Amino acid sequence: MKEIKKINRENYRYFQSITTRWMDNDIYGHVNNVAYYSYFDTTVNHYLTDCAGMDINKADVVGYVVNSQCQYLSAISYPDQIEVGLRVNKLGNSSVTYGLAVFKKGETLPCAYGSFVHVFVNRIKNKTVSIPKKIREFLELLVL
Repeated sequence: MKEIKKINRENYRYFQSITTRWMDNDIYGHVNNVAYYSYFDTTVNHYLTDCAGMDINKADVVGYVVNSQCQYLSAISYPDQIEVGLRVNKLGNSSVTYGLAVFKKGETLPCAYGSFVHVFVNRIKNKTVSIPKKIREFLELLVL
C-alpha cells in the first residue's frame, strides 16, 4: 500500500455525504467505532451500485470484505454531517483495497481513516473470480 504522509481531502477521488444518527453515539457521547465501518461499507457499496452499476442482489459476482482497519483521530457525534472519502489503494485481479476517510462536512483533515479489502467471488460457487470489467473500469477511476 502506498503510504501517504498527510491524509487530507485531496487524497480521495469520490465522496459520500452521510448524516450521523442518534443511535451511532455511544455512552461517551461520540460515534462508536463500529459505526465508522458502516460508513465505509455504505460509501463503497454506494459507489459500486450507483456509479459502477453493480446489482448486489442479482449479480453473479459479489464482493466480500476480508479485511478492514480504522485509525481514529478526532471524535464525531450526532448530528454531525460527514463526508466519507474513497480511493483505491491497490487493484488486483480479484481483489481491491479501498482507502477511506471520514471528514466533518467541509473540513480538510479527517476524523478517521482506514481501509478494507473486497475479494470478488462467484455468488453460487463461492469461488474467487476476476473483478468484472465494468466494475474494474470504475475502480480504476479511484486509483491514487
